[in-house]
Amino acid sequence: MDFTGKTAIVTGGSRGIGRAVCLELAKGGANVVLCYAGNAAAAEETGSACTAAGGRALAVQCDITDSAQVKTLTDTAMGEFGRIDILVNNAGITRDGLLLMMKETDFDAVVDTNLRGAFLCMKAVARQMVKQRWGRIVNLSSVVGLRGNAGQANYAASKAGVIGMTKSLAKELAGRGITVNAVAPGFIDTDMTAAMPETARSAVLSAVPAGRLGAAEEVAKAVAFLASGDAAYITGQVLAVDGGMAM
Repeated sequence: MDFTGKTAIVTGGSRGIGRAVCLELAKGGANVVLCYAGNAAAAEETGSACTAAGGRALAVQCDITDSAQVKTLTDTAMGEFGRIDILVNNAGITRDGLLLMMKETDFDAVVDTNLRGAFLCMKAVARQMVKQRWGRIVNLSSVVGLRGNAGQANYAASKAGVIGMTKSLAKELAGRGITVNAVAPGFIDTDMTAAMPETARSAVLSAVPAGRLGAAEEVAKAVAFLASGDAAYITGQVLAVDGGMAM
């Protein structure tokens, strides 16, 4: 897919799915502004990989729960590249625990990052996209937001909220040449899943009809399609990349 001349902001872009998305967009020639929370070394490595893949890259540290920092992120993207065409809201955290024992601070942290952070980033880019009368917003939800998961009430709530917000904004912006969609990954082979106990990992695999974990690159290709010109008539949709879990 050709992203020549397009500028993309990818939150949580230094590792895992975010890194794969950055590389996929860079392969198409995009200018990639990868937002990271704290791992500067990983961000710089991903930026270098994007440049080698054929795009231009800029790593920007940003706490997406802070509206002032989000504004700085978008101002930096505009100052460097002059436009913002694509936003991929990928940044997210987990603080798992059964509801009866879940700390309020853990609930708040997950919702603040996963839901409010996505809201702040969409609000920050929407005005520029409206001016351009072109834009692509792709939000990373989760299969957990579609079907729930024991021990993840906070995460499920945040990711289900992302879906509702995606559909609402899609209706608001559809007439301006802007699409807003969500991708709901299942269990993907990342650092997060690698840290799972083997018993939990086996239980997860038994629930996946495809019988395997997904690859970050497979999610990235779905995101890139929705971010492309080929997906101009697709908006307000949720694409599950989950090996059949959400069927």
